[in-house]
Order: sequence, then structure tokens, then C-alpha cells
Amino acid sequence: MKQAIARHGKTPSRLQRAVLGRIAALAREDGLGEGARLTEFGLARRLAVSRTPVRAALTHLAARGLLRPCAGGGYELAAGAEALATVAPHPEPDGAQRLTLAIARDVRAGLLSGTISEAALMRRYRVGRAVLATALAGLAAAGVIERRPGTGWSILDPRYDAPTRAESYRFRLVVEPAALLEPGYRLDPRWVGGMREEHRAMLAAPWRDELAIALFEMNARFHEGLVAGAGNRFLLAAVQQQNRLRRFSNYDWGYGPARVVQSCTEHLEILDRLEQGEAELASLLLRRHLERAAALVRPLA
Repeated sequence: MKQAIARHGKTPSRLQRAVLGRIAALAREDGLGEGARLTEFGLARRLAVSRTPVRAALTHLAARGLLRPCAGGGYELAAGAEALATVAPHPEPDGAQRLTLAIARDVRAGLLSGTISEAALMRRYRVGRAVLATALAGLAAAGVIERRPGTGWSILDPRYDAPTRAESYRFRLVVEPAALLEPGYRLDPRWVGGMREEHRAMLAAPWRDELAIALFEMNARFHEGLVAGAGNRFLLAAVQQQNRLRRFSNYDWGYGPARVVQSCTEHLEILDRLEQGEAELASLLLRRHLERAAALVRPLA
């Protein structure tokens, strides 16, 4: 086992980096604690990828001391899910980022739907198999596409037109601010610290379209993490479903860098108020944040 771990201690491939980050995200979303078991088969099924990159990712995590082997096979977490934050993947290659954005734009425009083969995707977007694999792994782990054995990939994105978007925000306005006022509400300080670092890094980076993917995923983790503090699995599941609903639309960001700054700044202020014990003010700020987002109008291309 030690020899196998050492052999996989090298820098992970692009696909393996994507899988590493998605495993870390799943562990956080599921609230896994020390001792929680992870298996190749279960992760491959949830991420809609083969077991080979999953096996390599798990071996890499074990080499870093974040997982330990289980007697019955597989691995278990050597610490809580937050410890996996150290394996967040490096930024995807620009080719994979551009492909993900292109797929999101085509889905939103109604140009891509149903089931499509990898060969057809490579022809359509003129990309190689490695770039396509990286993009598909990320989209599958995000829950917006699904592998169909023998036929290719199925687009799972639900319709997110203007009426659906408005209805979604009305729902979120009911659920999210109220979650902050639940009895016993508590945020993990490590999660708060990680969120602050991510937001500051986003604010410091010069804006480019490829950052839209990272922006949405950070935003999704922020809103899910806020609601998770209420300790109510049904509230959290509702917000996760809303994020799946709007993922493709928001991957294709169209509101400009000024809105990025405003959104990140508002997020940080909400965290400030929660850390100071001002839950009611934080709830009010979250409501205003959602109202501003709901009122945005995407500029015409």
C-alpha cells in the first residue's frame, strides 16, 4: 500500500484534479465527519466518471494523510470534510473552461439538449478528448449532465426562463433569510474562514469570462453553507436544488465585473454580521442581497 501511495504522489492529471475537487465538494455537502467511508464505486456513480480517476484521487488523498484505508476496502476520512479543502483543484485549463462556458451558453440558448455523444461534442466544439473529459467530469459532478451508457451524455438542465427565475427567487427569499434565524444556528469558523479567502481571491483577480464557473460555484457554496448553519437538512436540500436549477444559466455570466464586486462585498458583510452575533441584521442583509440579484437584467448581447 505504501508503494502504491508513493507512486501516486505525483501531481494529479487534469481529470484527477477535477475529481479531487468534486470529492471534496461532495464531502462538504454531505457533512461527512472523521471516519466517514468513501468507496470507488459510490463516488464514480455520483460523479458519473469511471473508477480509474476516482481510484487515483483517493490514493492521492491517502498519500496526503487525509484518508486512511478501511479494513473492508475503500477509505475513510482521517479528519472532517473541511480538511479536504486543501485539495481544491488548480484552475481548469482555459480550454476546459471555455468548453464548459460554450456548453452552458448553448444549453441556455436551446441549441443543445437531450442526449449527445462524446464524438459529436468533440466535432461540435472542435476539442480533443482530454479537454472534453475535464469539462464533462466537472459538469457531471455538478449534476447538470449524466452519462448514458452506450449513448453518450444527457443534458439534465431544467428550463430556467424568466418566470422560472422569478419564482425561484421568491422561494429563496422565503427560505434563506429565515434559516439564519433558526434556533441554535451556528456556522463552522473554518468554513467562514475558507469563504472569506475565496471571496477575497475572487475580488483580487482581474475579471475574465472563464471565472464565471468558479464564481457560481463559490456563490453556491456560500448560500448552501449559510443555510447549513440552521442544521435542517430539508432547508439545505431546497437550496441545493435551487442551485442545480440555475447552474447552467449562471455559468454563462452576463452581468459584468461590477456585479461580481457587489455580490462578494455583500457576502462578506453578511458573514461579518453573523460572526458578531447579529443574526437579524444578517438575515435582513441576505434578503436585500437576494432582492438585488432578482432584479438584475442580463444585458443584450
